[in-house]
Amino acid sequence: MSNAIRTLSPSTNKLIYEHPGTSLEEARQLAISAQDAHKSWKQVPLSERKSIILKALELIKANKETLAEELTSQMGRPIAFATKEIDTMRKRADYLLDIVDDSLKNLPGQPEDGFRRFLKKEPIGVVFIATAWNFPYLITISTILPALLAGNAVLLRPSPQTPLIGERFLSFFTEAGLPPHLFQLIHCGSLDVLDQIVALPQINLVSFTGSTAGGMRIREATARRVVPVNLELGGNDPAYVRPDADLAYVAAQLVDGAVFNSGQSCCSVERVYVHADVHDAFVHEVQKELATYKLGDPADQSTTTGPVISQQAVKTINAHIADALAKGAVDATPDNATFSAPPPDGNYVAPKVLVNVSHDMRTMREETFGPVMPIMKVASDDEAVALMNDTDFGLTASVWTKDVSAAEGLMDRLEAGTVFVNRCDYPSPDLAWIGWKNSGLGCTLGPHGFDAFYKLKSFHIKEQQA
Repeated sequence: MSNAIRTLSPSTNKLIYEHPGTSLEEARQLAISAQDAHKSWKQVPLSERKSIILKALELIKANKETLAEELTSQMGRPIAFATKEIDTMRKRADYLLDIVDDSLKNLPGQPEDGFRRFLKKEPIGVVFIATAWNFPYLITISTILPALLAGNAVLLRPSPQTPLIGERFLSFFTEAGLPPHLFQLIHCGSLDVLDQIVALPQINLVSFTGSTAGGMRIREATARRVVPVNLELGGNDPAYVRPDADLAYVAAQLVDGAVFNSGQSCCSVERVYVHADVHDAFVHEVQKELATYKLGDPADQSTTTGPVISQQAVKTINAHIADALAKGAVDATPDNATFSAPPPDGNYVAPKVLVNVSHDMRTMREETFGPVMPIMKVASDDEAVALMNDTDFGLTASVWTKDVSAAEGLMDRLEAGTVFVNRCDYPSPDLAWIGWKNSGLGCTLGPHGFDAFYKLKSFHIKEQQA
């Protein structure tokens, strides 16, 4: 398999970037130089590290319109929403900067006369970070920022679909004054080569964001080394609409949660369970909402839904839809002229509403990762919870109701790393972003957002020899 990268724009399928790929030997040399850079960087005061990071963030802010256009070209998000990711990235970064001093301070031991004991948080060393294409600025900042602030060196492998994000981060951090070799790029288009790179002995931590299958492969590739692995993986995230919910409000929120970014989010709403008392009325509200959406060219400011990432994604999404229809699902998608006449050259999949679905269908069991909204009728809270937990994934889940107290009782029973009431599809920077089951290992963000990027060293000092 070639290690070269050829990035095609999802909206045109035209080539927009290519790179021969970083060889294993080149990656080894990058890792060795990163080791040397780390030794000096960890001695730099935290205040100076923060200052460099802030300068880089300001450079990103100053260039966000250009970066947004590049983002739309690389992964197809409508330009109307592209700058929002960079704004949200800054909020994440500011949160991490706010908590870094407390997160990295020493931890005292118990007082004892004649002794001093404490725990010091030491940087890991060389951190290999592989990020995904669907929210590349958000995903990347959640890992490179704590890694660098904690005193580590970073080898970043940007997704082959959004390679320019890596190039821009490198350029801005270099301009901001980050020392040479502390932040370096590895472009890799071959999973076989990636397996070899993550096994390099110079790498002290592997952080991967992507599919569950990709995360499993990373674990296998690192299995013969005692090296920590952080995984942010896929989801099949459920929502439950109780009979007292404000249906118009909830329909608007869940359509957005299912269709935003063309459904290409690990935490997008992939399954909706609706109490039988309001099922039909809810479906009607969903249809009204989705009828206002516009599928089309992502460069058009009026477009709400752009292409999916690739022709393979088109095939997978359509296969899930076909499987559901063959097993008895009913297509309840509203009439929408843009859904039936998308631009001719891109990877367009019209949003789809399916009813009469069951857990025999792939779209209810697997991650569809597309603008598909299956809606299933349930008779009670208990049935809804049982079905929501009937999955190998556990990233997020949401409950929609006016009775917040009742929802909180259901939250405790849901098997997911993040549970929402009357909200969905939003990783808050002050909470841990963590996957249960096959949705991940370790966490980013929140008060423990730095934990993966340091190791503990115990200091035990007896004040006198006698």
